[in-house]
Amino acid sequence: MEGSQNYNRRKFIGDVAKATACIGLAGVPLDVLAKSNTVKVTILHTNDTHSRIDPFPINDPKFGGMGGVARRMSLINKIRGEEKNVLLLDSGDIFQGTPYFNFYGGELEMKLMTLMGYDAATMGNHDFDNGIQGFVKQLPHASFPFLCSNYDFKNTELEGRTLPHKIFIKDGVNIGVFGIGIELAGLVDEKNFGKTVYSNPIDVANKTAAYLKKEKKCDLIICLSHLGFKYENSKKNSDEMLATQTENIDLILGGHTHTFIDTPEKYHNLKNKEVLVAQTGWAGIRLGRIDFYVEKKSSLISSRGTTVKIS
Repeated sequence: MEGSQNYNRRKFIGDVAKATACIGLAGVPLDVLAKSNTVKVTILHTNDTHSRIDPFPINDPKFGGMGGVARRMSLINKIRGEEKNVLLLDSGDIFQGTPYFNFYGGELEMKLMTLMGYDAATMGNHDFDNGIQGFVKQLPHASFPFLCSNYDFKNTELEGRTLPHKIFIKDGVNIGVFGIGIELAGLVDEKNFGKTVYSNPIDVANKTAAYLKKEKKCDLIICLSHLGFKYENSKKNSDEMLATQTENIDLILGGHTHTFIDTPEKYHNLKNKEVLVAQTGWAGIRLGRIDFYVEKKSSLISSRGTTVKIS
């Protein structure tokens, strides 16, 4: 009997290792995953959808027949039916790119994201294309919060309408999520962001992540970033810089540069701990997925990530 139990335990551990193709923290034994207090958390994410509601035309030379909100919703619902603990997040640039935005000003995008059950999003530069007033006009159609920690909207119509961060609890695991935005000056017409005050994203990310980790005791910390993946100019703020020059962040979900990352890139932070950076390109043609295995009230154990083509 004991030999049979040991065999089943070894088989379970082996199956987990094969299934997850773990890219998580080095040195953590996989048999920890067999413990009953290990929780699986599934993070689904998108970025830079740019008002792409319909699939690309079949004759499109690059993305023929790909994308579409209806297909994305079907895939999300399928995953929710298979997994217990799911968060759906977006990293900005929801607006601008098709006549849907020109005619409806973002109303359709917000309503569809609500139908898909998004848990949170951050703002990209194109979400200011109709100005702050235009964005505020669409907020009643969104059932999810916008997280912006390095934009101060005091003295604008967005004051009090965004959150710097939000904590989600999944099966006893505390997940802190916060948003970081790109500098708007020089990228967005000044009249469209008004008196919005921009703060250094690296400094703010460090402070916010430390607060979520130390004060709020979060087990997993996620940054929704619209800085862009990386640049030739090494001094320009990016997700790469965010990952290597901060502490306490486990996952950065990026946007802005429309970068297709098949599996999350791995970096090491100031404490030499692993940080994952992911991005799904643009136009809603891929859905990102990252599965975390977290020991309750302890630490991140392992993870795997990929993107799924929507076609």
